[in-house]
Amino acid sequence: MIYRAFGAADALTTAGALKAIARRRGLVLLIGADEGLAQATGADGIHLPERLLHLARAIRRRHPLWMITGAAHSSLAVRYARRLGCDAALLSSVFSSRSPSAGRPLGPTRFAGLVREAGIPVIALGGVTNETAPALARTGACGLAAVDGLSP
Repeated sequence: MIYRAFGAADALTTAGALKAIARRRGLVLLIGADEGLAQATGADGIHLPERLLHLARAIRRRHPLWMITGAAHSSLAVRYARRLGCDAALLSSVFSSRSPSAGRPLGPTRFAGLVREAGIPVIALGGVTNETAPALARTGACGLAAVDGLSP
C-alpha cells in the first residue's frame, strides 16, 4: 500500500491509520516521497516518484531496513532504479490510464520484455483493472498496482 499525502494537513493522522490497517492485514505501507512522514509513522519504507529516484541511496543509508520503490516510465528509469538500489520499480503505464503522468501504454508484451531485462522486481501500474489484470499473468510482474482500478 502506498500513501501519497501530497502535503495534506492530516497526513500524519491518515498515515497512522493506514499503518494500523496494514499491520492488521499483513500489508506493507510505503509513504510516497516523504521520508519524514514515513519515519514518523513507522512505515515500512518509501516510494519515490521517478524525478526523485536519485535520493534512493541516501535514504537507504539512513534507513537500511526500509523497502524503497521507485516509479518508472521507461526501461531507462527501471535500470536507474536498479542501479540506485531500489527494491522494486512500479512501471507504468501498462494500459491506457486516466493518470496525468500516464504516457503511451506499453501493453502486456512490451511490459513483459521490460520486466525480463529489469534486474529488479517490477510492479505493473497504469490502467490495471479487474478486466486488464489477467493479461499480466505471464509477464513476470511481481505485483499489480492501481489507484482505483481494482475495486469490485
